[in-house]
This record gives sequence, C-alpha cells and structure tokens, in this order.
Amino acid sequence: MSFRNLSPQKMFAEMANEHKPLRAFNGKTKSDFAKWKKTTLREVLNTLGDFPEEVPLRPELLAQWNYKGLIRQKWIIDVQKHMSATLLINIPENIEKGEKRPAILCCHGHDQFGKEPVMGNDSSPELRQSIERSNYNYGEVMAQYGYITYAIDWVGFGERNDGNKPNHLKTDGGRDWCNLYYLHATMFGMTSLSINVAHGKAATNFIASIPYVDKKRLGVMGLSGGGTMALWMTLCDERIKASEIICYSDLWEAFGIRDINYCGMQVAPGLYKLVDLPDLQGLLAPRPLLVDIGAYDTCFVVDTAMKCHKKVQRIYHVAGSENNLELDLFPKEHSWGGNKSRDFFSKHLQF
Repeated sequence: MSFRNLSPQKMFAEMANEHKPLRAFNGKTKSDFAKWKKTTLREVLNTLGDFPEEVPLRPELLAQWNYKGLIRQKWIIDVQKHMSATLLINIPENIEKGEKRPAILCCHGHDQFGKEPVMGNDSSPELRQSIERSNYNYGEVMAQYGYITYAIDWVGFGERNDGNKPNHLKTDGGRDWCNLYYLHATMFGMTSLSINVAHGKAATNFIASIPYVDKKRLGVMGLSGGGTMALWMTLCDERIKASEIICYSDLWEAFGIRDINYCGMQVAPGLYKLVDLPDLQGLLAPRPLLVDIGAYDTCFVVDTAMKCHKKVQRIYHVAGSENNLELDLFPKEHSWGGNKSRDFFSKHLQF
C-alpha cells in the first residue's frame, strides 16, 4: 500500500488547514473596513447565485386562535413561482387599536419540525421535548415580551419537507432533503440560501404590510441553521435593524470540513474561498448583533466558537461599532441562551 494519502476527507482537511480566504478582514482603520465591506459584501452575495423572482403574495388567513396570551395566526402566501409557504404570526393580546409594534423574524434550525416549536407549538410530547431541549420557543417568548413574531419553514423542513404532510414523497433514499434541494438549486444557477432568503423576504414583505407592524423596526433571530438564516437575511435585507445569531459561531475549517457539521442550507459555491464565518458576521457591522454561544455546545464547540467571536469583535471594533456587538456566553448545550435578547431588541428596536 502506498504511503501517500488516499483519503479524500484528509485531503480536504489539509486544504482547509492551509487555506487563507481571499477576503478575510485584516484592516486597521474605519476606512479600511468601509472599503472591505463594499467589495467583499458584493462578492459574497454573488456566490448565492440567482434569486427567485418576486411574485404577488396572495395572502390567505387559514386560522386564528388564542393561546398563552397571544393571538396566533396561520397564513399561506406565495413566495415564488410554483411555491408557497405557510406563515405563523404571534401577536400579543394586549396590542391596542392603531398601535404599531416591532416585528422579529424567528428562524428555525435544522430540525424536523421546522417553525412549529420556535413559535410555541407544544401540542405533542415530541414538540415539547424539542422546545425543552433547545429552549427553542423564542418566537413565542419574544411575542410574550410584546413583539410581533413570525416564521416560515425553510425548504426541506416542516410543511415544506417532501417527506411530510401534505407532500408524502419518499424519493429521498434516506438522504437529507436540504442537501438534495441544494443540488437541484445549483443546477438552475441558484442555491438553497438564495431561495430561502427570497422566501424570507416575501414573508417580511407581508409582515411589513400589516397595520400593527412598524416596518422600520424589524429584527431577526435564529438558532443553529436558524442562525445561518438570521445571518443571511440580515446580509441580504437592509430592513433588518438588529440580529441575534444563536449557536452559529465557528470556523469553517473546524465545524464544516473537520466535523462535517454543515448542509446544503448553509453553503454557496466559492464562499469559503472568499471568507470565513467570522468575516460573514463582521459584514453585518455597524448593525447591532447579539451572539449566543453555549459553553457546552457539542455542535459548535466553544473553543472555535470563541475564536470566531474574537475575530468578529475585532471587525466591529475597527468599524467603530463595538457598542453594537454583544455576547451571551451561557453554560448550556446547543440552545437559545435567552439572557440578553429582551434588552438587546428593546434597545435597538426602540421598544
């Protein structure tokens, strides 16, 4: 047997160990940051490929009920040609006629239930376990704090997973639908990220049209894969004024290449050639960012999560925006810390 390497995984690990992203931030002044962001953000967004064309939303209210101090609505909207999405909205019962509240898009992660536990659906033992395991119902809790919250399923999850009702397709061969959809998307010059961002923007368009929502005070938050989407929604939509990225801080070499802890909903062709994850988070500056890191997270381990965050701190410092970056380092597993969210959004969405 040859002594040369025959392992493709080892090959990729060695490539990552030697790799230096072309647009990694190394500036020293606020002017350096401004130039870097202008060039790098454009190149980063280009990796997403084409976006689906916007279509009329044709919103339809499917149901409305009250539970735990909230008015809960389920809508269906069109998000692109050939595709719709169901949208859950939580509205505080104490909202007054004519009042406008800030709204927060609550992004679910890589979980079989999609948006349901995030928005507080605790109707089964499995859903309750999902909520308890990850402190996952931030879409319910933030609404109980007074915000309007809303969520859709990203492609491959919840009602938009082809193995679940109402779809019933069994053609995945045991593979992850989000990876299969990524392969489909790239054949059309798109990515799962460009599709999901377009659908998230469609949901935000609808929310912004509702009389009791202040469209100038919009935020986003999400755990894990939801942190991915919170990051990309902010990068792609200037309407987002404040963001909370929960347990999605790390280095591509570690969580991606080494741990293979990523999927088709998180990646784009050539993205790592340009930047690492801390650069992506740094591109949000000067907009307010709250980062949650679990000290005992076994998904995005604290060692490299903190390396990521220190790089983000440096970018925000050079950008002159260090006061807009906060960290919630909490002593739990892969979950929502929830210790600073209320004060963070209150400060930056003026509520």
